[in-house]
Amino acid sequence: MASYPEKARIVEVGPRDGLQNEKNAASVETRIAFIDMLSDAGLQSIEAGAFVSPKWVPQMAETDKVLAGIDKKPGVSYPVLVPNEKGMEAAIAAGATEIAVFAAASESFSKKNINCAIAESLERFKPVMESAKAHGIKVRGYVSCVLGCPYEGEIAPDAVARVAKELYDMGCYEISLGDTIGTGTPVKMRALLKAVTGAGVPLQALAVHCHDTYGQALANILTALEEGVAVIDSATGGLGGCPYAKGASGNVATEDVLYMLNGMGIETGVDLDKLAAAGRYITQAVQRPLVSKVGQVLQGRQG
Repeated sequence: MASYPEKARIVEVGPRDGLQNEKNAASVETRIAFIDMLSDAGLQSIEAGAFVSPKWVPQMAETDKVLAGIDKKPGVSYPVLVPNEKGMEAAIAAGATEIAVFAAASESFSKKNINCAIAESLERFKPVMESAKAHGIKVRGYVSCVLGCPYEGEIAPDAVARVAKELYDMGCYEISLGDTIGTGTPVKMRALLKAVTGAGVPLQALAVHCHDTYGQALANILTALEEGVAVIDSATGGLGGCPYAKGASGNVATEDVLYMLNGMGIETGVDLDKLAAAGRYITQAVQRPLVSKVGQVLQGRQG
Protein backbone atom coordinates (compact mmCIF):
# COMPACT_ATOMS: atom_id res chain seq x y z
CA MET A 1 0.00 0.00 0.00
CA ALA A 2 1.26 3.47 -0.91
CA SER A 3 2.57 5.74 1.82
CA TYR A 4 1.40 9.34 1.66
CA PRO A 5 2.67 12.50 3.38
CA GLU A 6 0.89 13.32 6.64
CA LYS A 7 0.73 17.00 5.67
CA ALA A 8 0.69 18.87 2.38
CA ARG A 9 1.07 22.53 1.50
CA ILE A 10 -1.13 23.97 -1.21
CA VAL A 11 0.38 26.85 -3.18
CA GLU A 12 -2.57 28.90 -4.40
CA VAL A 13 -1.80 30.27 -7.86
CA GLY A 14 -5.25 31.63 -8.73
CA PRO A 15 -4.51 35.34 -8.14
CA ARG A 16 -1.53 35.16 -10.53
CA ASP A 17 -1.36 32.17 -12.86
CA GLY A 18 -5.15 31.89 -12.86
CA LEU A 19 -6.18 35.50 -13.34
CA GLN A 20 -3.46 36.28 -15.87
CA ASN A 21 -5.06 33.77 -18.24
CA GLU A 22 -8.60 35.09 -17.81
CA LYS A 23 -10.17 37.11 -20.60
CA ASN A 24 -11.81 39.55 -18.18
CA ALA A 25 -9.33 41.34 -15.91
CA ALA A 26 -10.14 41.65 -12.20
CA SER A 27 -9.82 45.07 -10.57
CA VAL A 28 -7.21 45.72 -7.90
CA GLU A 29 -9.97 45.78 -5.29
CA THR A 30 -11.30 42.42 -6.46
CA ARG A 31 -7.83 40.86 -6.43
CA ILE A 32 -7.23 42.14 -2.89
CA ALA A 33 -10.57 40.78 -1.67
CA PHE A 34 -9.90 37.42 -3.33
CA ILE A 35 -6.46 37.05 -1.73
CA ASP A 36 -7.84 38.04 1.68
CA MET A 37 -10.55 35.35 1.35
CA LEU A 38 -7.88 32.79 0.47
CA SER A 39 -5.68 33.64 3.44
CA ASP A 40 -8.76 33.60 5.68
CA ALA A 41 -9.45 30.07 4.40
CA GLY A 42 -6.10 28.97 5.82
CA LEU A 43 -3.86 28.87 2.75
CA GLN A 44 -0.24 29.56 3.66
CA SER A 45 1.20 30.29 0.19
CA ILE A 46 -0.74 32.59 -2.15
CA GLU A 47 0.69 33.97 -5.38
CA ALA A 48 -0.28 37.62 -5.21
CA GLY A 49 0.61 38.78 -8.73
CA ALA A 50 3.43 39.41 -11.16
CA PHE A 51 5.76 42.28 -11.95
CA VAL A 52 5.54 41.91 -15.71
CA SER A 53 4.82 44.42 -18.47
CA PRO A 54 1.15 45.52 -18.33
CA LYS A 55 1.38 45.82 -22.09
CA TRP A 56 1.78 42.05 -22.41
CA VAL A 57 -0.12 40.92 -19.29
CA PRO A 58 -2.69 43.62 -18.45
CA GLN A 59 -4.39 41.33 -15.92
CA MET A 60 -1.36 41.70 -13.63
CA ALA A 61 -1.15 45.51 -13.79
CA GLU A 62 -0.74 47.32 -10.44
CA THR A 63 0.49 44.29 -8.52
CA ASP A 64 2.23 46.77 -6.22
CA LYS A 65 -1.18 48.11 -5.17
CA VAL A 66 -2.43 44.59 -4.57
CA LEU A 67 0.55 43.79 -2.33
CA ALA A 68 0.02 47.03 -0.43
CA GLY A 69 -3.70 46.42 0.02
CA ILE A 70 -3.94 42.83 1.18
CA ASP A 71 -4.30 41.92 4.84
CA LYS A 72 -1.03 40.07 5.31
CA LYS A 73 -1.46 37.30 7.85
CA PRO A 74 1.49 36.09 9.96
CA GLY A 75 3.00 32.92 8.57
CA VAL A 76 1.47 33.37 5.12
CA SER A 77 3.70 34.02 2.09
CA TYR A 78 2.54 36.12 -0.86
CA PRO A 79 5.03 35.41 -3.67
CA VAL A 80 5.09 37.44 -6.89
CA LEU A 81 6.39 36.39 -10.28
CA VAL A 82 9.49 38.24 -11.48
CA PRO A 83 10.76 37.72 -15.06
CA ASN A 84 13.89 39.92 -15.02
CA GLU A 85 15.92 42.56 -13.15
CA LYS A 86 13.38 45.30 -13.85
CA GLY A 87 10.64 43.17 -12.35
CA MET A 88 12.87 42.42 -9.37
CA GLU A 89 13.40 46.12 -8.73
CA ALA A 90 9.64 46.65 -8.74
CA ALA A 91 9.12 43.70 -6.39
CA ILE A 92 11.68 45.06 -3.92
CA ALA A 93 10.08 48.52 -4.06
CA ALA A 94 6.70 46.94 -3.33
CA GLY A 95 8.04 45.13 -0.27
CA ALA A 96 7.85 41.58 -1.63
CA THR A 97 9.38 38.96 0.66
CA GLU A 98 9.17 36.08 -1.81
CA ILE A 99 9.42 35.92 -5.59
CA ALA A 100 9.12 33.27 -8.28
CA VAL A 101 11.20 32.86 -11.43
CA PHE A 102 10.43 30.58 -14.36
CA ALA A 103 12.25 28.62 -17.02
CA ALA A 104 11.10 26.11 -19.62
CA ALA A 105 12.22 22.54 -20.18
CA SER A 106 11.53 23.01 -23.90
CA GLU A 107 13.84 25.09 -26.13
CA SER A 108 10.99 25.87 -28.54
CA PHE A 109 8.69 27.03 -25.75
CA SER A 110 11.43 29.16 -24.22
CA LYS A 111 12.16 30.88 -27.53
CA LYS A 112 8.50 31.49 -28.37
CA ASN A 113 7.45 32.49 -24.84
CA ILE A 114 10.36 34.64 -23.65
CA ASN A 115 12.37 34.99 -26.85
CA CYS A 116 15.55 33.29 -25.66
CA ALA A 117 17.13 29.87 -25.23
CA ILE A 118 16.90 27.99 -21.93
CA ALA A 119 20.55 28.65 -21.08
CA GLU A 120 20.11 32.37 -21.73
CA SER A 121 16.95 32.51 -19.60
CA LEU A 122 18.81 30.92 -16.69
CA GLU A 123 21.69 33.36 -17.15
CA ARG A 124 19.22 36.26 -16.88
CA PHE A 125 18.15 35.03 -13.46
CA LYS A 126 21.62 35.26 -11.91
CA PRO A 127 21.42 38.99 -11.07
CA VAL A 128 17.85 38.46 -9.87
CA MET A 129 19.05 35.72 -7.53
CA GLU A 130 21.92 37.89 -6.28
CA SER A 131 19.52 40.74 -5.58
CA ALA A 132 17.12 38.41 -3.78
CA LYS A 133 19.93 37.11 -1.58
CA ALA A 134 21.07 40.65 -0.77
CA HIS A 135 17.54 41.64 0.27
CA GLY A 136 16.66 38.43 2.12
CA ILE A 137 13.96 37.49 -0.38
CA LYS A 138 13.06 33.82 -0.87
CA VAL A 139 12.97 32.52 -4.44
CA ARG A 140 10.78 29.78 -5.85
CA GLY A 141 11.54 28.31 -9.27
CA TYR A 142 9.09 27.13 -11.91
CA VAL A 143 9.89 24.76 -14.75
CA SER A 144 7.24 24.75 -17.50
CA CYS A 145 6.44 22.09 -20.11
CA VAL A 146 7.73 19.27 -17.90
CA LEU A 147 5.42 16.62 -19.36
CA GLY A 148 4.84 17.99 -22.83
CA CYS A 149 5.29 21.03 -25.07
CA PRO A 150 2.81 22.54 -27.55
CA TYR A 151 5.62 22.77 -30.12
CA GLU A 152 7.88 19.78 -29.42
CA GLY A 153 5.46 17.22 -28.00
CA GLU A 154 6.96 14.97 -25.32
CA ILE A 155 9.85 16.31 -23.26
CA ALA A 156 12.58 13.99 -21.99
CA PRO A 157 12.62 13.75 -18.16
CA ASP A 158 16.39 14.32 -18.19
CA ALA A 159 15.87 17.71 -19.90
CA VAL A 160 13.54 18.75 -17.10
CA ALA A 161 15.96 17.45 -14.49
CA ARG A 162 18.80 19.58 -15.86
CA VAL A 163 16.76 22.80 -15.67
CA ALA A 164 15.36 21.97 -12.23
CA LYS A 165 18.85 21.25 -10.89
CA GLU A 166 20.21 24.54 -12.27
CA LEU A 167 17.42 26.51 -10.59
CA TYR A 168 17.97 24.63 -7.33
CA ASP A 169 21.72 25.22 -7.47
CA MET A 170 21.10 28.93 -8.12
CA GLY A 171 19.31 29.18 -4.79
CA CYS A 172 15.62 28.41 -5.41
CA TYR A 173 14.34 26.84 -2.20
CA GLU A 174 11.58 25.02 -4.08
CA ILE A 175 11.11 23.88 -7.68
CA SER A 176 7.58 23.66 -9.06
CA LEU A 177 7.27 21.23 -11.97
CA GLY A 178 4.60 22.53 -14.33
CA ASP A 179 2.59 20.38 -16.73
CA THR A 180 1.80 23.49 -18.77
CA ILE A 181 -0.43 21.84 -21.37
CA GLY A 182 -1.81 19.12 -19.10
CA THR A 183 -0.77 16.17 -21.26
CA GLY A 184 0.97 14.22 -18.50
CA THR A 185 -0.23 10.89 -17.16
CA PRO A 186 0.67 9.09 -13.90
CA VAL A 187 3.38 6.81 -15.35
CA LYS A 188 5.08 9.81 -16.97
CA MET A 189 4.78 11.83 -13.75
CA ARG A 190 6.47 9.05 -11.77
CA ALA A 191 9.32 8.82 -14.29
CA LEU A 192 9.74 12.60 -14.22
CA LEU A 193 10.01 12.76 -10.43
CA LYS A 194 12.55 9.94 -10.35
CA ALA A 195 14.65 11.74 -12.99
CA VAL A 196 14.58 15.06 -11.13
CA THR A 197 15.42 13.59 -7.74
CA GLY A 198 18.05 11.41 -9.41
CA ALA A 199 19.69 14.58 -10.74
CA GLY A 200 20.16 15.87 -7.20
CA VAL A 201 17.05 17.93 -6.40
CA PRO A 202 15.73 16.76 -3.01
CA LEU A 203 12.17 15.48 -2.90
CA GLN A 204 11.43 17.99 -0.13
CA ALA A 205 12.26 20.82 -2.55
CA LEU A 206 9.75 19.72 -5.21
CA ALA A 207 6.20 20.81 -5.98
CA VAL A 208 3.85 19.78 -8.78
CA HIS A 209 1.82 22.22 -10.86
CA CYS A 210 -0.73 20.19 -12.83
CA HIS A 211 -3.10 21.49 -15.46
CA ASP A 212 -6.33 19.61 -16.06
CA THR A 213 -6.52 20.07 -19.83
CA TYR A 214 -6.99 16.34 -20.43
CA GLY A 215 -8.57 15.57 -17.05
CA GLN A 216 -5.38 14.02 -15.65
CA ALA A 217 -4.44 16.51 -12.93
CA LEU A 218 -5.75 14.70 -9.82
CA ALA A 219 -4.33 11.39 -11.03
CA ASN A 220 -0.94 13.01 -11.55
CA ILE A 221 -1.09 14.73 -8.15
CA LEU A 222 -1.94 11.41 -6.49
CA THR A 223 1.10 9.86 -8.15
CA ALA A 224 3.29 12.71 -6.90
CA LEU A 225 1.95 12.19 -3.36
CA GLU A 226 2.78 8.47 -3.63
CA GLU A 227 6.35 9.47 -4.53
CA GLY A 228 6.53 11.71 -1.44
CA VAL A 229 5.89 15.17 -2.92
CA ALA A 230 3.99 17.26 -0.38
CA VAL A 231 3.57 20.62 -2.16
CA ILE A 232 0.82 21.13 -4.74
CA ASP A 233 0.06 24.18 -6.89
CA SER A 234 -3.59 24.81 -7.76
CA ALA A 235 -6.04 27.62 -8.54
CA THR A 236 -9.29 28.20 -6.65
CA GLY A 237 -12.30 27.98 -8.95
CA GLY A 238 -10.12 26.36 -11.61
CA LEU A 239 -9.10 29.84 -12.76
CA GLY A 240 -7.11 30.16 -15.94
CA GLY A 241 -7.12 28.26 -19.17
CA CYS A 242 -4.71 26.49 -21.43
CA PRO A 243 -3.82 28.98 -24.19
CA TYR A 244 -2.45 26.12 -26.29
CA ALA A 245 -5.69 24.12 -26.31
CA LYS A 246 -8.67 26.29 -27.22
CA GLY A 247 -11.51 26.06 -24.73
CA ALA A 248 -9.63 23.68 -22.43
CA SER A 249 -9.38 24.08 -18.69
CA GLY A 250 -6.04 25.04 -17.23
CA ASN A 251 -5.08 24.89 -13.57
CA VAL A 252 -6.52 22.15 -11.44
CA ALA A 253 -9.08 23.58 -8.99
CA THR A 254 -7.90 23.98 -5.39
CA GLU A 255 -11.32 22.87 -4.10
CA ASP A 256 -10.95 19.54 -5.90
CA VAL A 257 -7.38 19.03 -4.67
CA LEU A 258 -8.39 19.85 -1.10
CA TYR A 259 -11.36 17.48 -1.18
CA MET A 260 -9.05 14.67 -2.29
CA LEU A 261 -6.45 15.49 0.38
CA ASN A 262 -9.15 15.68 3.08
CA GLY A 263 -10.45 12.28 2.00
CA MET A 264 -6.95 10.84 2.27
CA GLY A 265 -6.44 12.21 5.78
CA ILE A 266 -3.65 14.54 4.64
CA GLU A 267 -3.57 17.74 6.70
CA THR A 268 -3.51 21.14 4.95
CA GLY A 269 -5.03 23.57 7.46
CA VAL A 270 -7.42 24.84 4.76
CA ASP A 271 -11.18 25.27 5.29
CA LEU A 272 -13.08 23.86 2.29
CA ASP A 273 -16.24 25.94 2.74
CA LYS A 274 -14.29 29.22 2.96
CA LEU A 275 -12.19 28.18 -0.03
CA ALA A 276 -15.31 27.38 -2.06
CA ALA A 277 -16.77 30.79 -1.18
CA ALA A 278 -13.60 32.42 -2.56
CA GLY A 279 -14.04 30.38 -5.73
CA ARG A 280 -17.62 31.54 -6.18
CA TYR A 281 -16.59 35.13 -5.56
CA ILE A 282 -13.78 35.29 -8.10
CA THR A 283 -15.47 33.34 -10.89
CA GLN A 284 -18.48 35.64 -10.67
CA ALA A 285 -16.18 38.68 -10.64
CA VAL A 286 -14.43 37.68 -13.90
CA GLN A 287 -17.64 36.30 -15.41
CA ARG A 288 -16.55 32.77 -16.03
CA PRO A 289 -18.05 29.37 -15.18
CA LEU A 290 -16.99 27.66 -11.97
CA VAL A 291 -15.17 24.57 -13.25
CA SER A 292 -14.32 23.04 -9.88
CA LYS A 293 -16.40 19.86 -9.44
CA VAL A 294 -16.41 20.23 -5.66
CA GLY A 295 -17.15 23.96 -6.00
CA GLN A 296 -20.17 23.17 -8.15
CA VAL A 297 -21.55 20.77 -5.56
CA LEU A 298 -21.10 23.27 -2.73
CA GLN A 299 -22.57 26.05 -4.87
CA GLY A 300 -25.65 23.90 -5.42
CA ARG A 301 -26.06 23.49 -1.67
CA GLN A 302 -25.92 27.27 -1.30
CA GLY A 303 -28.84 27.55 -3.69
